[in-house]
Order: sequence, then structure tokens, then C-alpha cells
Amino acid sequence: MRGSRQTFFNLFCILCLPLLLKAASSPPLPRGNDPPTTSLPSGLYKGHTCVGCVLVVSVIEQLAQWHNSTVKAAMERLCNYIPEKLQGFCYVLAELYGPHIAELIDREMNADVVCHSLKLCKQDPGQPLCHLYAPPKVGLSAAIRKAKSIMKTSKDLKSFTGFSSVCAFPLLANLCEKIKYVMRNKLPFEDLDGDKFSTFPTLRGYHWRGRDCNDKNTTVYPGRRPDNWDVKSDSNCNGIWGVDPKDGIPYEEKFCKGADSQGVVLLGDSAGAHFHIPPEWMTVTQMSAKSFANLPMAFTDELDWPQFSEITGFLNSTIGGWTDSLYLRLRRRNRCNHRDLQNISQNGGSSGNLLYLIKSLARNQLLDNPAIVIYATIGNDVCNGNRDTLAHMTTPKEMLSNVMQALRYLDSHLPNGSHVILTGLVDGRFLWDNLHDRYHPLGQLNRDITYSQIYSFLDCLQVSPCSGWLTANETLRNLTSERALQLSSVLKDIARSEKFANFDIFYMDFPLRRNCCSPWNKNYLAEGAT
Repeated sequence: MRGSRQTFFNLFCILCLPLLLKAASSPPLPRGNDPPTTSLPSGLYKGHTCVGCVLVVSVIEQLAQWHNSTVKAAMERLCNYIPEKLQGFCYVLAELYGPHIAELIDREMNADVVCHSLKLCKQDPGQPLCHLYAPPKVGLSAAIRKAKSIMKTSKDLKSFTGFSSVCAFPLLANLCEKIKYVMRNKLPFEDLDGDKFSTFPTLRGYHWRGRDCNDKNTTVYPGRRPDNWDVKSDSNCNGIWGVDPKDGIPYEEKFCKGADSQGVVLLGDSAGAHFHIPPEWMTVTQMSAKSFANLPMAFTDELDWPQFSEITGFLNSTIGGWTDSLYLRLRRRNRCNHRDLQNISQNGGSSGNLLYLIKSLARNQLLDNPAIVIYATIGNDVCNGNRDTLAHMTTPKEMLSNVMQALRYLDSHLPNGSHVILTGLVDGRFLWDNLHDRYHPLGQLNRDITYSQIYSFLDCLQVSPCSGWLTANETLRNLTSERALQLSSVLKDIARSEKFANFDIFYMDFPLRRNCCSPWNKNYLAEGAT
């Protein structure tokens, strides 16, 4: 299994590397409780493809500028920064695209022109010609035509088939099915006993839910009530088992009886999953092999860092500093809660698609301890990348239906004595107010790209993480916040009026002031736009 795991880990990273190039994401999650598509994103979205190309070409151009080197040397430098297990694939991409990128950059054509000429950015009929940088003096359309004419004199550029070609190999077919499984179900890739807990950190492993201490026994997992006070073995993975030889009392009984042990479960979105793209990945003055050392881990955690999150974090970050999560606070008060955590969050999670994601919850009503469940889809019910963004927001009626379905599901799965906390939506106007005139990491070197330019570029491509808040249109920002307030009121009414058999229910406003100003979290709410 170890060899298969490592092979899969490498394959997953290799498949995610073109996703960085093309900045692709999985298809939008369904609004209802239907499962996500089982197909891998072979037809990667044009908008995300364009964003990824512009990002990578910009970094290459700036590396050449910063180190006073050729474009070819800059590409080699970038590949050398990447961890060794991924360097071979990077060099393949450099061989495929490198000569064309170098030739066009040497002719002083910017990343927008390069990516349009490579057909990684495309203009649909009747749609605007999207660009990040200021257009060339001759005009963007004229520059693209000139670049394409140059391309015609070059060797033919072979198509990069990405997922479809890799998964077409018979020997990799099973591993690709595993990738589909991980992406679709949000369950651990490595889980030998099928109890939804793992001994492997990423790929929805113990970074996301407590570490299994016996992956060959389905009755042993974090969060269960102790089996016969764990006299002979540690059935709940909290590290407490055996008998005190002085008095014959089991340690679990001595320390944990009457302690009201309870786990922590987060049902959330990218904020709860702790989505984060390190700025040094895009800031050439800070770029080094060290800055990319955690690239494979980040890819296999979907660019999320749940091990550092506000609710279920359990490790201290070398980037954001000390982790002070709800889980760690409960653990400090009661060591019997060790490892009893589950982060069931998803980039793009909303009240609608959470109805499917919630099925990955691991809780047995008869055998397990109660849990504190945080329901926190704080933005995606009002955030989307559509031009008619208001029409695609969740309505109060839909919010009521979605949340009530989720709560009924929890009532049928949570042990008696649990608690559910509904968290209101964030007022995302602070994003524009605080970031729009700041330089994005891509603009740090030449002080030429602000967040407002990034927002406009993403919005033009219809891949903005939140067209309603990441916009210069103040009226639209206000209308988005108004809808968010309406949806929060729905949650507040549910908490006030509804009763459930196995848990009590509370509402709290999203604690924006505390969360957005901590050393890490002052940035992570905005990082869907970076």
C-alpha cells in the first residue's frame, strides 16, 4: 500500500501542476444534494486556463528581469525551485511552451499577448478581450495578431492533453479513479478499514479529520466512546488507555469519566478549509526553492491548509504563526478530546452543495461522543463569477430549505447532547475597501498590478470568486451585502424557532473583526481572488 500511496501522491501532484499552469478548478459544485460530476476536468475551463497562463508567464518574465537573465534561464530557475519529484514534468512543460514564450517575451510582448497567441486565453464571440496588463501601444488586438503571425513561423505547438492523456494509460486508470473518488466524496484516499479516518496527512487524510490509530480496525477511530474504558487498547485514539497499577482503575475512566468529551466538526467553505496561496509563489523577489517546498502538500490538500484553520487547526504554521483553534482550546481543557476533529469544508462550498458534502461526516449516534458542529458557509451563497451575479445568488427561500435539510441530516447522525452553531455570512465589502488599491504579489516588482486589476481580469473571464463584492461597482457591493444579511437572518430565525432531538442550536454573527485581523486570517478571506 505504501508504494501505491506514493505513486498516487506523485501522480496527483503531476496532474495538479498543469492545474497551476492553467489555474483550473473542478467543475462548479452542484447547488443541490446531487453528487458532483465523476469526470475529471479534461475540458479545463477557458477562464481558469487563461488566468494560470498569465500568472506563470508573468512570473517567468519577472524572474528574467529580477535576475537579469534570459527567459530560458528564468524558466530553468523556476523549474529548479519546484520540488525534485515534480521537476521533470516542469521541464516537459518548459520544453513544450518555452521557446514560444521566450521568443514573444524577447519581443517585449506581455503575458496577455503571449497567452492569447498560445490559445490558452481565448475571446468568445461577442465577449470582451480580457487582459490583466495595460494594452500595448499598438493595441491588444494588433499585438495578438502580430504574435500569432510569429507563431506561424515557429514549429507547431503540440496540444497539451493533460488529464485525458495521463488517465488514458491502462496502468494509471485505477489511480485516476482514486483521484475521482477523493475529489468527489471528500473522503480519505488511504483508509484501509473504511471508517473515514486515515494515517496519511493529505488527500483528505488527517489534516482534515483526526488521525486514525489503527487503520485495520473499523471499530477504532477518533471520537468514539471508549470500549470497556480502553483497558486493553486505545479505541478512540486519544492516547489514553490501560489500567493504573496502583488502584486498578482504567486511565480512561479515571481521566475522562464525566468529562463531557465532545468533538469538533466544521461544515464550511474555502475560509473554513483555510484556502491559501502563498504570496511568495508569485513574488519573484521572495521566490526560492524553500518557498515551494510545501508545493506537493498544498496540491494534495487542494490548496487548503485545514491543519492551521480557526476551527480544526492543530499544527502551528511557519507562515501564520501560532494556531489558536476551537479544537485546540477544547483539547487544552479536556485532553480526552484529542484527535476528535473533522473539517468537512470545500472550496466553493455553499448551503446547496453542502447537502452532498455533509454525507462524508463520520459520527455514530450509538457509539460516539457528542460533537460541536460549526455550520459556516460564509460567502458562496452570494458569491459567484456570473455577470448577472444577483440572479445566481441563493434566495432566502432556498437558504431555508437547504439549511433545514442539512439540520435534519445532522439530527439523524449526531449523538444526543451535541450542539450546532449556525454562523452568519460575512459582509465582504471590506475586501474591496481594504485591498483594491494595494499591489498584488504579481505587481510587487514593477508596481503595476493592483488587486482591482486582478478583480477586473477575473470578472471579465467570468471566473471571479465573488463578482458581487470584488468590483468597483459600489451599488453591486451593497446589494450583495444586503442579500448576505437576508440569508444570515434566515439562519438566525432557524436557530430561534427550530428544535431538534439530538442537539441544541445557536446562531452567531461571523466574527469578522477578530478573524480578519489575526496574523494569518487578515489575508485568507481574500485569497480566492489571488
